[in-house]
Amino acid sequence: MFKQKKTVKMMKSFLFPLLLLSVTACGQQSATPANNQSTAPAASTQEAPAPDKQLTIGISQFVEHPALDAAREGFVAQLAKNGYEDGKQIKIDLKSAQASMDTAISIAQKFEADKVDLVLAIATPTAQAAAQTSKEIPILFTAVTDPVEAGLVKSMEKPEGNVTGTSDMNPVEEQLKLIKEMKADAKTVGIIYSSGEVNSKVQVDAAKAVADKLGLTIQEAAITSATEVKQAAESMVGKVDAYYIPTDNMVVSSIAAVLGVAESQKIPVIAGEENSVKSGAIATYGIDYTKLGAQTADMAVKILKGEAKPGDMPVEMQADMKLVLNKKAAEKMGVTLPQAMLDRAGEVVE
Repeated sequence: MFKQKKTVKMMKSFLFPLLLLSVTACGQQSATPANNQSTAPAASTQEAPAPDKQLTIGISQFVEHPALDAAREGFVAQLAKNGYEDGKQIKIDLKSAQASMDTAISIAQKFEADKVDLVLAIATPTAQAAAQTSKEIPILFTAVTDPVEAGLVKSMEKPEGNVTGTSDMNPVEEQLKLIKEMKADAKTVGIIYSSGEVNSKVQVDAAKAVADKLGLTIQEAAITSATEVKQAAESMVGKVDAYYIPTDNMVVSSIAAVLGVAESQKIPVIAGEENSVKSGAIATYGIDYTKLGAQTADMAVKILKGEAKPGDMPVEMQADMKLVLNKKAAEKMGVTLPQAMLDRAGEVVE
């Protein structure tokens, strides 16, 4: 197009350095790993990451039982609603510790070696393993009763470090009141819990702190493995008027053993969460683990987008509590549910 050779020569000498500079810049950008994107805050949008920037989220679940499963499912579903779908924008690496602390530590070490972009630890033992193993990867926990007592955060308001999440601290006093409401002459409550779970000890202490004003005495039975659950329940027959099952992972995963004893001996069972009621306990007043998982996912989205850092995000709790009753379980344990309880129940399992 140019008519003069001199003009062409000048344009070439001008464009070549610019082209070289552009190629060099592109080469520098491609050398940056995708998982280092967190060094610069991401834009606050509702759009999901591009497919070539797929993020990896490691999920470590301590054991399989309905409450923890619900928390996980709520987390994954809510991520998808926010544009982070497994197999597309994110890759979820799900591991179960099978109620073994050694396995939980091995899982945490693998996530650290793989340099995953975020870890979700479901239950206190897996959260402790993750927090002890990694000091850089963002870690969220859920289904943890007392994260301060467990050594996961500095405080509920200001966690500091790389760990935060959602607590499932249940209203122990309100739950124990259910025993007196359905069995006014109840005097002694048996609590079966794992001696190795900090979250369970916290709930036992909470129960003992309020027992006197409710006219109750607490009898404890600590276990070290799931195989001891039935024996612990049987050891309390004739000594307790009701069982209280806290959100103890080992006991809840073997709750059928407690229910078998309770039904044969007509001893009512009150649980720390609703999935145990759906499995056969009579009642609870507490949280919804699916919603708790979803709440945790909302926190994860802020971290993945670079809008917040774990250490600056307060630990969240669920405000919505509901009364859940199981009429069939009550019949099996020889309990007639008061009409007042049925009338205010948020859910009744027939």
